[in-house]
Amino acid sequence: QVQLRESGGGSVQAAGSLRLSCVASKYMFCMGWFREAPGKQREGVATIDGDGKIVYADSVKGRFTISKDATNNTVFLQMNTLQPEDTAVYFCAADPEPAVGTSWYECRTVAADYGIWGQGTQVTVSS
Repeated sequence: QVQLRESGGGSVQAAGSLRLSCVASKYMFCMGWFREAPGKQREGVATIDGDGKIVYADSVKGRFTISKDATNNTVFLQMNTLQPEDTAVYFCAADPEPAVGTSWYECRTVAADYGIWGQGTQVTVSS
């Protein structure tokens, strides 16, 4: 069974930065980050696929950067210019296959597409 191990959460002041890491126990084509704030549904933040294609949620474009170290099955999320509304539990997610349509495939920022989840790491941004 594939396992995901997350690290890097913490508390920062607004405009600060944090970097999250997630190591998978084996290669997964789709890897990404989701977050869940109190009282809200889990939402996609960013994904990266085995070909290097990246998808970002509109709310984090220009502030967050997802990257990977393919050799070590590791994905990173560099979060800059953090705001209080970014406060949430951040989850690493992975799946061996992307979502597939008639003429497309993509590692979407849709939680239901992912079958493997990490335990989550808390990110708290204070104003």
